Amino acid sequence: MAARLLLLFIIAPIVELFVLIKIGGLIGIVPTIALVLLTAVIGSQLVRRQGLTVMARIREAQARGEAPALPMVDGAALLFAGLLLLTPGFISDILGFCLLVPNLRERIARGLLSRLVILAPGGRGAGAAGGWRRGPGSGRDGSIEGEYQRKNDPDRSHDDRIGRGD
Repeated sequence: MAARLLLLFIIAPIVELFVLIKIGGLIGIVPTIALVLLTAVIGSQLVRRQGLTVMARIREAQARGEAPALPMVDGAALLFAGLLLLTPGFISDILGFCLLVPNLRERIARGLLSRLVILAPGGRGAGAAGGWRRGPGSGRDGSIEGEYQRKNDPDRSHDDRIGRGD
């Protein structure tokens, strides 16, 4: 995984520079720089507007007492889109603008959430796409939730307990 990331951080800037040089050769240096700045400005405004909408969805989900998992992943995708749009380059701009399409972003968020386990406020886990509970209080691995209370045992002294060094 680390090797793939390293390769991505080496290859992506080289490809971005290659595309910038090619487009700069076709339309000129000043129009290329202006286009890169224009995409950054337009993209940041779109991210801001959609971010406010996502924040409202997060607040609504919290007001209903639901975990705002989907809107939060949606917001993280918007943040990533903003980073891509502020990065100079046309390939990153294309990817950033793709993440600004709400339906595509929602499909990506649902795909990510389907791979995660979300813990509900009661401490019970459920899959994002639906519950996987087999019965009340049972977990995915067959464990059973329960409560216990520790009571002092007068027959047991403090010397019988296992210490950290044992």
